[in-house]
Amino acid sequence: MGVEVSVEGLTKSFGSQNIWRDVTLTLPEGEVSALLGPSGTGKSVFLKALIGLLHPEQGSVIVDGTDITKCSSKELYEIRKLFGVLFQDGALFGSMSLFDNTAFPLREHTKKGESEIRDIVMEKLDLVGLADAGDKLPGEISGGMRKRAGLARALVLDPQIILCDEPDSGLDPVRTAYISQLLIDINAEIDATILIVTHNINIARTIPDNIGMLFRKELVMFGPREVLLTSEEPAVKQFLSGDRFGPIGMSEEKDDATAAQEAQLAEAGVSGGGTKDDFSEIIPQVQPNPGMPERKAAARHRERVEEMLHTLPENAQRAIRESQQAEDEIREERQKVDAQNGDGRNGSERDGHDDQYAGSDANTEQFPAYRAGNA
Repeated sequence: MGVEVSVEGLTKSFGSQNIWRDVTLTLPEGEVSALLGPSGTGKSVFLKALIGLLHPEQGSVIVDGTDITKCSSKELYEIRKLFGVLFQDGALFGSMSLFDNTAFPLREHTKKGESEIRDIVMEKLDLVGLADAGDKLPGEISGGMRKRAGLARALVLDPQIILCDEPDSGLDPVRTAYISQLLIDINAEIDATILIVTHNINIARTIPDNIGMLFRKELVMFGPREVLLTSEEPAVKQFLSGDRFGPIGMSEEKDDATAAQEAQLAEAGVSGGGTKDDFSEIIPQVQPNPGMPERKAAARHRERVEEMLHTLPENAQRAIRESQQAEDEIREERQKVDAQNGDGRNGSERDGHDDQYAGSDANTEQFPAYRAGNA
């Protein structure tokens, strides 16, 4: 099961430049969370602070009961074994093949033999659609393939905490959907705590249990996704809709003259772009594939939302209840599919073949359903 990560009063600067200050949030154990924010607000810096690659000036990061800002190097080394990290650029070793990049954590942190390592590595590469590319070097493949290889390496130890820095970056929409589904399946299978940094609003609306947003060096909010998606906070609404009219500018601090000019344009009926989607309707979360366990995090998340429901605005309460009803209907349909399969196991367990996503073209590159336990 994933572990809780508690951040209290975290402040980070590079020289005289303050990146963010007094950030406080808790990543609930076993739940999926997303961190949004304009480019340059320090989201990647925040991930690096969570694993001790960067040391904050103030605050604490408590992982599994240990404050990594105060622990010894030996303790930090052990804590890091709990993490699987997908860096924004993949962070692969350029002189190693994709196979050796993925095998590196197993060779570094375990005593497994090469035969077992090969089985595990090939399983993870297959998960991300790179089973036939293990002998290639990072420089010989596309950026999107490097990102997928980085994800395979992040998963190779079946970590309790998974950090993903823009997992959709460099991927086409179809593979983004596969990666998103894979993260949900992983969470269902091993109950890992997952934090996703993303600019992809569709991922933010359909994947996480919780969402936070960084803006102007502060955490605007963090909590159940339903709260942020129905928020009336101007920066949140602007970011979700992708509109240029609002507090977020090309530079993080929009000057008064630009803001006034844009306000006049908006009053005159000039469009600021954006999706104009109705975010008052909360889209149901993506569910695990048929044959996968139900997400334990979903029940914990719902219980917490129910406890705070009476404190939320009326529109948020209405949207949450409608979303819960839709999710219940989806869950019931999924249970019917599992019942039709006989014992809840998917095709790979019944017939010995790799499970593929239902309805996919057999000639299309596939990402099999996640299976833990080999690492």
